[in-house]
Amino acid sequence: MMNQSEQAVGVLQRLIEQGDLKPGSMVSERDLMELTGFGRTPVREAIQRLALNYMLRIHPNKGIEIPGISIEDQLRGLEVRRAMEVLAVELACERATSKNIEAIGSLATALDQDFTLREYSETVRQTHALIIEAAHNPYLDALMTPLQSLSRRFWLMHVRDEQREVAHGKRLHQEILKAIAGREGARASAASLALNSYLVEFALAVIAKMAAPRN
Repeated sequence: MMNQSEQAVGVLQRLIEQGDLKPGSMVSERDLMELTGFGRTPVREAIQRLALNYMLRIHPNKGIEIPGISIEDQLRGLEVRRAMEVLAVELACERATSKNIEAIGSLATALDQDFTLREYSETVRQTHALIIEAAHNPYLDALMTPLQSLSRRFWLMHVRDEQREVAHGKRLHQEILKAIAGREGARASAASLALNSYLVEFALAVIAKMAAPRN
């Protein structure tokens, strides 16, 4: 069971990812305590952890900044994420227990449903958590979870056609999960690379939209 600090990390991470805490805004420790419902110690510990993961920026005597994430940040993060996720899915195919496989298969089936953008973002979180768990390497969690959270935040910030992007993302994640459930390492690796290529293309499309002249 997660302790209160871990729970506070999860709540704050969702608030930042989904834009409830706006990029560029300044908040206080007290603000975050009120938002999360947790006490000073778990919130303070959560702030420290999220600052290490670039989700927050602490300014002594001024407050806590919710930093923006630039396209350059997203692309650099994806370079690292791409390589680590291939390793993660390969290890998951090799090491997943029958319990891991059952959970992965269940989520793959659940992705046939319709989701709002926020609901879908939670299934993405579950997908990555199940893969990391199935890989049975604790270092992957420490390295991958922050990068995935940052890139998910960028994606949520810039999605315009929610229905199209959710449908496309579901197919990509479902392919990864089905491949792992079948212990098909090569297929899982290819599916992971396809997902990361999509995220790169998405970021480049954001650049193109920003550069396009406005009438």
